[in-house]
Amino acid sequence: MEKSQQEIQKQYYSQTAKEYDTLHLDSGVDPEHNIALAYMGSMIELHGIKSILDIGAGTGRAISYLKAKYPNLKVVGIEPVPELREIGYSKGISPEMLIEGDGTDIKFAAGAFDLVCEFGVLHHVPRPEQVVSEMLRVAKVGIFISDSNNFGQGGKLSRSLKQFINLLGLWKVYDYVRTKGKGYQISAGDGLFYSYSAFNNYKQIKAACKGGVQILNTDKYAGINPYSTATHVALFGIKN
Repeated sequence: MEKSQQEIQKQYYSQTAKEYDTLHLDSGVDPEHNIALAYMGSMIELHGIKSILDIGAGTGRAISYLKAKYPNLKVVGIEPVPELREIGYSKGISPEMLIEGDGTDIKFAAGAFDLVCEFGVLHHVPRPEQVVSEMLRVAKVGIFISDSNNFGQGGKLSRSLKQFINLLGLWKVYDYVRTKGKGYQISAGDGLFYSYSAFNNYKQIKAACKGGVQILNTDKYAGINPYSTATHVALFGIKN
């Protein structure tokens, strides 16, 4: 029987768990998440954040960062891959702080955490709007997403073409054709991933966040318009 997309991704992380930190944290491959984390941290005092839930916490990057800088902050991360959680435990993160969980069905009540965040998770799920909906439900103050922007990736001509196709409302059709009906791609460094932009969920976040949505460019090579030039962005939606 053919494996599901979720099974493929879980298997990838299970097999690469021991190398995860080396590939993603220690090598400097993901500097944009470090920028996003620092920005999110600066919002904690400003908005009186007392508790944070991290979706797809992996080996605990955000948990370790936040607890080191804000020891009185309640931080919990959910991660579906046990091998990644075990790496987190080996680094001193407690099992109560890094627990099993899935962003598509978060086992916490509405408003259980002040802030709900994710770092590089949404481009790995087939229906990111479902995860964002759950994040908004569980968040009392707001949500923070740090993820890719496929419309800002590639050369100028490639970006312009992708943005034009998206403007016509044909991106899903185009992506279906170019992935030969799969809708996803697989790489050695990132496993199974989908063509995703954090701006895909902007309207969804904006509708639920009456306090506004702040956009952060985390790509140092981007121009004045993050949508058209930034390979990676962060969005901070404030509910009230």
